[in-house]
Amino acid sequence: MANDLDPASSMAAVFGARLRRLRVSAGLTQAELGRSVHVVGARIAQVERATGHKPTVELARLLDEELGADHLFADLWPHVYREAFPDWSRRFMELSALATAMHQYAAHVVPGMLQTTGYARALLEVGRTLRTSEQLEERLAARMNRHDQLAGPDGLDLWVVLDESVLRRRIGGRAAMRAQLARLVETVEGQRVTVQVLPFSSGEHATLGGSLTMLTLPDRSKVAYTEGAESGQLVEEPEDVESYAATYERLRALALPPRTSAELIRAAMEEIDHDPRMPSRAQRRRLAQVQSQQPRGGRLRGGGGRISGRRSRA
Repeated sequence: MANDLDPASSMAAVFGARLRRLRVSAGLTQAELGRSVHVVGARIAQVERATGHKPTVELARLLDEELGADHLFADLWPHVYREAFPDWSRRFMELSALATAMHQYAAHVVPGMLQTTGYARALLEVGRTLRTSEQLEERLAARMNRHDQLAGPDGLDLWVVLDESVLRRRIGGRAAMRAQLARLVETVEGQRVTVQVLPFSSGEHATLGGSLTMLTLPDRSKVAYTEGAESGQLVEEPEDVESYAATYERLRALALPPRTSAELIRAAMEEIDHDPRMPSRAQRRRLAQVQSQQPRGGRLRGGGGRISGRRSRA
């Protein structure tokens, strides 16, 4: 058992070793502690030995409360959670937690810090790495906790360029997607969050097919992170980072201004709500333009046919 509890082996082992030490000091058996935090004693044994599923953030908080651990387990939990990810994303997650500013280009989905619960859940449910409902809830809680980085006077400054396809791909059904777009409208010109949309009309660009994130760290240094469907690369070499920074600036220049972006997001919301029997905003705009060009004395039907201003003779 000593090897299982070696703090040098993993953060999960550190978590388990601290848990066992505090449980024994409190004079509790694994079964007694389990009842207090609403799990079976075997689950406590798994956590202490760093076997089986990793502890959830909710379990970490309950252990803190029950054992008077002063947020010890809640503070350790993010490090335990990151161990479930491959090396290429783990370092990026660590740096993201330290960053003072983040600039992102999102090609396919809304970035995690701006996701609603319904949207995030729909994405996670189709992931290939989550095998149980407990894992899904754990990952969902972690993603929602990232919103905390935007709060407070020392919160993260976030600038996001969204590909227009992000607005058009309906994730989680009509209600979930509408709520997500509404969330984007609320934050499009926020104090700490700026959102721009890169329209289809902008054509090709250097980051088609993948996402790009630029992080500014407390010492003002920068790193870049590129990611595809199942792989990512953290770039720390200054010359390469500057190249990616220039690429991001070009994306910002191609994207619509925030206010115009908000209008495009609202138009996407309207498409979700749209009754197919009624003309959309774009159709009404085109109709108004055509009508304004018609001679006086006539008007257009909804389908575009002209109605004469003179009565026909009987």
